Amino acid sequence: MRNFTRFTTVCFVLAFLLAMAASTTLAEIKLPAIVGDHMVLQRNRPVPLWGWDKPGDEVTVAIAGQTAKAKANDKGRWQVELAPMEAGGPFELVISNSAGDKKTIKDVLVGEVWVCSGQSNMAMTVGRCNNANEEIKNANHPKLRMFMVQREVAFAPKDNCTGDWTVCSPDTVGGYTAAGYFFGRDLLKDLKVPIGLINTSWGGTPSEAWTSRKALESKPSLKPLLDRWDKMAKAGGKAKNNPHRPANLFNGMIAPIVPYGIQGAIWYQGESNVSRAYQYRTIFPTMIENWRQIWGQGEFPFGFVQLAPFRYGKADPACCAELWEAQLLTLKNYPNIGMAVITDIGNIKDIHPKNKQDVGARLALWAKAKVYGKRDVVYSGPIYESMTIEGNKIRLRFDHVDGGLSTRDGKAPSHFTIAGDDKKFHPAEAKIDGDTIVVQSPAVAKPVAARFAWRDDAEPNLTNKSGLPASPFRTDKWKGLTVGMD
Repeated sequence: MRNFTRFTTVCFVLAFLLAMAASTTLAEIKLPAIVGDHMVLQRNRPVPLWGWDKPGDEVTVAIAGQTAKAKANDKGRWQVELAPMEAGGPFELVISNSAGDKKTIKDVLVGEVWVCSGQSNMAMTVGRCNNANEEIKNANHPKLRMFMVQREVAFAPKDNCTGDWTVCSPDTVGGYTAAGYFFGRDLLKDLKVPIGLINTSWGGTPSEAWTSRKALESKPSLKPLLDRWDKMAKAGGKAKNNPHRPANLFNGMIAPIVPYGIQGAIWYQGESNVSRAYQYRTIFPTMIENWRQIWGQGEFPFGFVQLAPFRYGKADPACCAELWEAQLLTLKNYPNIGMAVITDIGNIKDIHPKNKQDVGARLALWAKAKVYGKRDVVYSGPIYESMTIEGNKIRLRFDHVDGGLSTRDGKAPSHFTIAGDDKKFHPAEAKIDGDTIVVQSPAVAKPVAARFAWRDDAEPNLTNKSGLPASPFRTDKWKGLTVGMD
């Protein structure tokens, strides 16, 4: 009987301890990976912070003299919104709950936060760019930080990711996105406030992988694309977990960082959509609209890099030109968009040009001029605006002339072609005439259309007086090679 009583007592104590442990676990505050030491919060706008706790528990968030409270809902999720803060820090962020648990996030700065996304040219690191050793040695920027979203595919939107914030130093910067780092470094120097970069990128991936299923389904023209992937997934194999599958990277690498406060996003992608360039006219802006909708911050600034020249194997050279056109149309037709043209700093034999310094700098020029209101900054090269036919010549007009048209080598403008009604294009002689360019060819007596740099290996010389290159373009609307490619 005594042994039975002792056994019962031991069982009761164990049960009590297990119950207490379970209670403690349920009452423990859990935070998304992006809320951690060294984080940068977006200045001058409400700051959403969130996490998980026992349903019904009250959570208090305190930083820089202000507090906010929220209760965990029936699924255990809570969210607060802090009042806007000026740039500064470092601060401690203290999160506590009614059960007595407390989390302290250290070395928090407040400044400018930018999402850096895309495929391999955004993922390409500082350690692989031009002058890498010198760049790494000089990268002592404690007010510049990066959060690296680890690569993950997901069939449905995830509520968390894997990653952490690091402080920029020679020990860490080698693994930073090069385009993002040089963009952030330029902003840090000019704005003199902390800069946070969220690197969520994956080499070789198409734009539709970074877009939600719901957003893609809202565009009837994208149904064949979705149907093809659905058919592959039903057939088995690895299609369901493929990083190219529509929405898979949105689910695994975008959804988990929403609604973290940001200023905007920069994007370097498109190589994987070149064969479907006409479709990119729909996919790319759909992704931008999708991100803006889920973040709930309105039409936040979105800057992107127009692809560099590169000879895409056996593909028709005009396919990439049609992708450039899709990017240019996105710039022209949607609000608060910026585009960095890099036809002069590519490598037609290397799809990963190593000059990411100028890529970041040109994105930063756009941000400084259009996001931060610096009116004296020239941020774009010439963008085609209109044309008139003058006998056997075509006169071309441009936006963003900014002091006049020029060429980077002092020679006549290169890579112009013109065509008549037969739609056959011939090399054209081009001359700068004030703020316009006049093109003609002895092979075309009655021209009706002109094109500029309309092939993937074109490295044209046309710039404005600030040295920023002109975007490739065409004046015609004739059917493209990639129309109908789904």
